[in-house]
Amino acid sequence: MKLRPLTAALALTITLTAATPALADTARPGTAAPASDCALPGQTGWTDEGHNTDYTQFQQPLGTKHVLMLFVDFPDAPATGSLDDYYRELAPAQDWMKQDSYGRLHLEIDPLKRWITMPQTSASYGFQRGITFDQQELYVKQAVQAAAPYTDFSKYDMLYIVPTKTASAIAFSPTYLYDPTTAGITVNGTRIKWAITFGQDMYHWGYKVADHETSHTFGLPDLYAFTGTDVHPYVGGWDLMGNIAGPAPQHTGWERWKFGWIDDRQVACLPASGSRTARLEAVERPGGTKIAVIRTGESTAYVAESRRAIAGDANACSTGVLIYKVDTSTQTGYGPVQVVNGNPGATAPTGCTALDMAAYQPGQSFSDPTTGVRIDVLRRGPLSDTVRITKQ
Repeated sequence: MKLRPLTAALALTITLTAATPALADTARPGTAAPASDCALPGQTGWTDEGHNTDYTQFQQPLGTKHVLMLFVDFPDAPATGSLDDYYRELAPAQDWMKQDSYGRLHLEIDPLKRWITMPQTSASYGFQRGITFDQQELYVKQAVQAAAPYTDFSKYDMLYIVPTKTASAIAFSPTYLYDPTTAGITVNGTRIKWAITFGQDMYHWGYKVADHETSHTFGLPDLYAFTGTDVHPYVGGWDLMGNIAGPAPQHTGWERWKFGWIDDRQVACLPASGSRTARLEAVERPGGTKIAVIRTGESTAYVAESRRAIAGDANACSTGVLIYKVDTSTQTGYGPVQVVNGNPGATAPTGCTALDMAAYQPGQSFSDPTTGVRIDVLRRGPLSDTVRITKQ
């Protein structure tokens, strides 16, 4: 979750290899198109699934991001436990993000090994659902000011602020995204732009909460539901922007393309009527064609990708072709990505939901009469699936 300033405009290691050209990708005459024809612009003015991310507001998720980890306690919640233990709770987020990005993104977390005592009680900061941007900014500002004598903030891209376990009032972990139109937070000449203010829910979600929240600083929206009784109706456990603790939580191929982790040459694009066949290599490993995209409108598309129970998705409840709809005009928390369940009658085993069983198998097809889209799953390999995408 990230908080939007009111003044703003309406993370298992695998061996990495260089990306290889698309394989077995064919198109009928007149239907081949560059990947850019299927790139969709974001239309929300905030975090969304569009390709035109504003990198003055958000970080670009490539290269090395230097992260300063601060440990804070409070007058009503004194420090307890080893700083090394706190660090180890979140440190695996580094390897997870490296694997997820095919080695294109590295988080380097540098812990400041001392407790920083906040000037206010933990209960006074309003850390509950509904916390305002101003409340969170004050929390970040006071932590930064208290830590300023002990570190050089100019060396870091973002902050992880970790509270003592005794601070039960710091309940959850929203992301601070600065507002470039305001004075914001500056310390010793350095503007603080991005911070994750961790709460006690980090012990529920585990280290991947750091990967989830850090992804907000790259411009991604939440894929769980902000309303209703079903928290995960849109993507289930197929993306950590939905269910962080889901069985197959690696970023979708679409998001990897948005991030620059997948190149244009790894995208099979169908922006208009026609048909093409593509062999999709599992998104969990680098190389090959990764997604097949059928554009259906200014802000909408269907995407197909191959998913396997390996790497960060080792606990996947189903494997095969994952099909989902993207709408870059849909606000965060309201379903900008929606997985299509290819097996709605399947019995989900313990630890899985109905939507976690969504992957399509050879012989299965998806069609949307409204848009004229059809996706046929033709063949399956150990780490690939071949699909035919068609638009009438």
